[in-house]
Amino acid sequence: MKHLFQFTKRMAVIVFSILLVCIVSFITIVYLYSSGKIAPYLDANGNTLAGSLAEKTFLLVGGVTQGMIIKSKNINNPVLLYLHGGPAFPNYFLIEKFQPGLEDYFTVCYWEQRGGGLSYTPEVKLSSMNFNQLASDAIEVTHYLEKRFGKEKIYLMAHSGGTPIALFAIQKRPELYQAYIGMGQITNQAASEKLAYQYMLEQYSNQGNQHSMDELKKYPVLVANSSLLSYYQSGLRDQYMHELGIGTMHRMTSVFRDIFIPVWTCNAYTIQEKINIWQSKFSFLPKTNLNKELLSTDFTNTVPALDIPVYFFSGKYDYTVNFHLAKAYLGKLQASIKGFYTFRHSAHSPLYEEPALVREIIEKDILNGGTSLADKD
Repeated sequence: MKHLFQFTKRMAVIVFSILLVCIVSFITIVYLYSSGKIAPYLDANGNTLAGSLAEKTFLLVGGVTQGMIIKSKNINNPVLLYLHGGPAFPNYFLIEKFQPGLEDYFTVCYWEQRGGGLSYTPEVKLSSMNFNQLASDAIEVTHYLEKRFGKEKIYLMAHSGGTPIALFAIQKRPELYQAYIGMGQITNQAASEKLAYQYMLEQYSNQGNQHSMDELKKYPVLVANSSLLSYYQSGLRDQYMHELGIGTMHRMTSVFRDIFIPVWTCNAYTIQEKINIWQSKFSFLPKTNLNKELLSTDFTNTVPALDIPVYFFSGKYDYTVNFHLAKAYLGKLQASIKGFYTFRHSAHSPLYEEPALVREIIEKDILNGGTSLADKD
C-alpha cells in the first residue's frame, strides 16, 4: 500500500511538472509572438520596399475608436476594404498565416469591426451592435480610405458574417464602390443552418455515429425554430462542421489547432489585443443581438439589387454558409455585372484554401470588369 501511495505521488508530481512546462512554454511563445507590430515589405537588399505600406492604425469611426491594419506593396494600386466575418470576429491571423497575396494587387485595409479585435472597447454599446450601424461604419471607413489614398472608388471584399455589412453599405452608397467580392456570401442563414444540420445528421448516420447524431438531436432545429439560436451559438455546431470538412476550411479539422493557436501566435497583435479578441467573442458578442438579427433576416429579399459589379466566391464544401443558396441569390440579384465562382477544393474560405485561383480571378476578371472565369451554368 505504501509503495502504491509513493508511486501515485510520483506520478502526480510528474503530471504537474509536465503541465507546468506546457503552460510556461505557451506563455513564452505567446510573449515572443506578440510584438503588435506589422512587418514591413522589404526589397532585395533588406530595406523597406519603396512605395509600400504596412501599419496598424486607430480612428474614431461611428463615435468609437476602431482599429485597422493597412498593407500595400504599392500605394498607387487600387484600394480594397476587407470586411472580416463573425460578424465582429476578425480573421487577420489567417491572412498572416496563409499569405494569400491581396497586397500584390491592392492597398488593403483589414478593418476590424466595432466590438471585435482591435475595435473591442468599452466605448461600444450593445445597442450599437447591429448591421445598420456596422454598414454605416464601413461607409465611414470607405470615405477615410478614398480621401487618404486619393481614390474616387474602392473595391470591397467581405467574408461570411461581413457580407451582410457589405450588402447594406453598397445598397446605401453604391457610388463609393468599384466592385464587390462576396466570399461565403450569406443569404438566408436560418435556411442555411437547417440544410447544414440535415447534412451532418446524414453524414453521421452513414458513418454509424450514433453519439454525434444524439448530440445534434438535442437541438431539434428542423422542427423547432426556437432552438436554432442556441444551436447556432453552441460549440457543437462548429465542432461538427469542422469534423466533417464543411467549416472554416475543408481540411481544417481542429478549431483549437487551426483557429485558437494561430490567434495567439499572430505577431500583429499585442497580448492585450489577443485577450480582447477572445473576450469579445465569448463575453461581449453573445450579449448582442447580431446573431439573432443574422438568423431572422433573408438578405435575398432585403437586398434584391446592387448597382455595381458583383462577384461571389463559394467553396464546394461550404455548409457554414450554404453554397447552393449563395448561387441562387446571385442568379436573381440585379447587378451591372455578376459572376459566380465555384472553388472545388474549398469549404468556407477560398481565399485561404485556393489563393492561386483567387489571384487569377482578380487579375483576369475583377480588375478588368469581366467574368471570363466564372461558372458557365
